[in-house]
Amino acid sequence: MSLPPLLSDNLALPVIGAPMFIVSNPELVIEQCKAGVVGSFPALNARAEPALEQWLQRISAELEACKQANPGRKVAPFAVNQIVHSSNSRLQRDVELCVKYKVPIMITSLRAPDQVVEAAHSYGGLVFHDVTTIAHAKRALKAGVDGLILVCSGAGGHAGRLSPFALVPEVRAFYDGTIILSGAIARGDSVLAAQAIGADLAYIGTRFIATREAGAPPEYKQMLVDSTAEDIVYSSLFSGVHGNYLRGSIVAAGFDPDKLPEGDKSAMNFASGPEGAEGAKAWRDIWGAGQGTGQIHDVLPAAEVVARLGQEYRAARERLLGGALDKAA
Repeated sequence: MSLPPLLSDNLALPVIGAPMFIVSNPELVIEQCKAGVVGSFPALNARAEPALEQWLQRISAELEACKQANPGRKVAPFAVNQIVHSSNSRLQRDVELCVKYKVPIMITSLRAPDQVVEAAHSYGGLVFHDVTTIAHAKRALKAGVDGLILVCSGAGGHAGRLSPFALVPEVRAFYDGTIILSGAIARGDSVLAAQAIGADLAYIGTRFIATREAGAPPEYKQMLVDSTAEDIVYSSLFSGVHGNYLRGSIVAAGFDPDKLPEGDKSAMNFASGPEGAEGAKAWRDIWGAGQGTGQIHDVLPAAEVVARLGQEYRAARERLLGGALDKAA
């Protein structure tokens, strides 16, 4: 297991805040990074193309100012998510902007990110790629990525079918680089568990939707607080790729969550989805969430969420260490 210096030297907690369509914004990313975990956002969240450059300017400037004012503080780097797919007509221009601003990390999704890897490596940036299977992992490694994000069962939004207890060891058998684990991680003890099975970092999304900075409607945040794992529906209808969504939002959009048809993968569009009874759209009205939602009980500032994760992480480590010492004695 290994971490590049960019991460090993600048994280207060081994966590990356996952990029969430519509939800992740500069306010959330900045607060995550200032708290010592990687903050990220999809490039497509900056809906008007000029907005992306404004976001990159703002995030870069505020994080640099924080570092200068707090030389002993762990200020994490930020990441931008690029959707590598034919439906993303902005990809080339968005990658060029990331090169211009030397974005520390690019997170790539869907197809193998050959062109993104070349662009990021031109200035020393890192590329982490989302994968759900062994085949996807091996293809991404051929493209030269710097790490793999294993999106396992229970992750919010687009998610795989495999248990982390299956996927992590199988990938670790042929890859000794950086592994980031995604799938129902909402507490600090789960972060430690991710490391225990072979991952280097945890990838947390849903817990950060229920924060004050996140660009989600208040109703979305409250639904997370009120829901449990039983309220998560796994369906391909809304984008053509299987993902996890909140049952309550599916019902409110006019669909029957127990009778959803399969989606059309050939018509994948990651900015919209099928219309419901009232013209509802994914992801605006049909809300992604992971199975960790039952562990979310409040809406807090992002910095407080990170602080709580850290407390839980350290307490779990101390419990395990104490138990090992007790047995040794």
